[in-house]
Amino acid sequence: MYTVLELKGLTKTFGDFAAVDGLSLTIREGEIFGLLGANGAGKSTAIHMIAGLIQPTKGEIELLGRNISKNGRFAKSNIGMVPQEIAIYEDMTAYENVRFFAGLYGLRGAELKSRTEEALAFAGLADKHRSYPRNFSGGMKRRLNIACAIAHRPKLIMMDEPTVGIDPQSRSYILNSVRKLNEMGCTIVYTSHYMEEVEELCTRIAILDHGKVIAEGTKAQLKSIITDRKTLMIELRSVEGLDEEKLRGIAGVRSVAVDGEARAIRVESDAEVNNLNRILQVLLENGLEIRSVDERQPSLETVFLTLTGRSLRDE
Repeated sequence: MYTVLELKGLTKTFGDFAAVDGLSLTIREGEIFGLLGANGAGKSTAIHMIAGLIQPTKGEIELLGRNISKNGRFAKSNIGMVPQEIAIYEDMTAYENVRFFAGLYGLRGAELKSRTEEALAFAGLADKHRSYPRNFSGGMKRRLNIACAIAHRPKLIMMDEPTVGIDPQSRSYILNSVRKLNEMGCTIVYTSHYMEEVEELCTRIAILDHGKVIAEGTKAQLKSIITDRKTLMIELRSVEGLDEEKLRGIAGVRSVAVDGEARAIRVESDAEVNNLNRILQVLLENGLEIRSVDERQPSLETVFLTLTGRSLRDE
């Protein structure tokens, strides 16, 4: 996979305040790359610099191997921006909105028409092409926002909180649209205050705090930062006859806790040791009937709280 986007020491200061502080990231072809951070962590500022909406104080941004400050037209034609604030014109029809933004990227004539229709169809708004956004729901407006950003078929799409404040059905539609865009070959940088979206969609994630990357990697790599253990919750028909010492003697097992009232046991074990089959075998040898097994690992939310000390939605 080739590198689509590279940030090198990217910094943006406002007076004495560094909104983004020495940010360095490499994003490869085909990734859905998540940027996580509480409000004020620097996510939107970084995205606005990448999209060319604001200029960095220091550092470089390379898109497909080219410095965007020296290749502005090339960068513009290869980046699509879905901003956090809806950026459409209420007094223009859905078709006119998409055609207007596509025209800004140099599309003309028959190509402009076909790309506009294609983007509206992708966003599920083909039947609303003559309608005005002032009559749209919040979810429809956000889908139109996406259509305006993709009509020129960019290689990189920046999506800053694309599902904020919309109904569950529209949210599901947009998340499926993100997957489809990725399958069509788009590389995506995605920010959200909904941790489950990032966990569900993103192939790699960077956690930002005070303008800096404090952790980066796949979901599994990030979770491994805060723990080297896994938890097995095993529900039994009865805990009578359980040989706790035999369970504690299994390789990798750190502790065993029995809840007689819930008829369950909690086994803490080293994450890298594959000992589930042996644990279940011991229980069966004790004549115990197993009703359910649940292997629990820390959530991305837990990782975030541990590393930053605050909630994703903290102001």
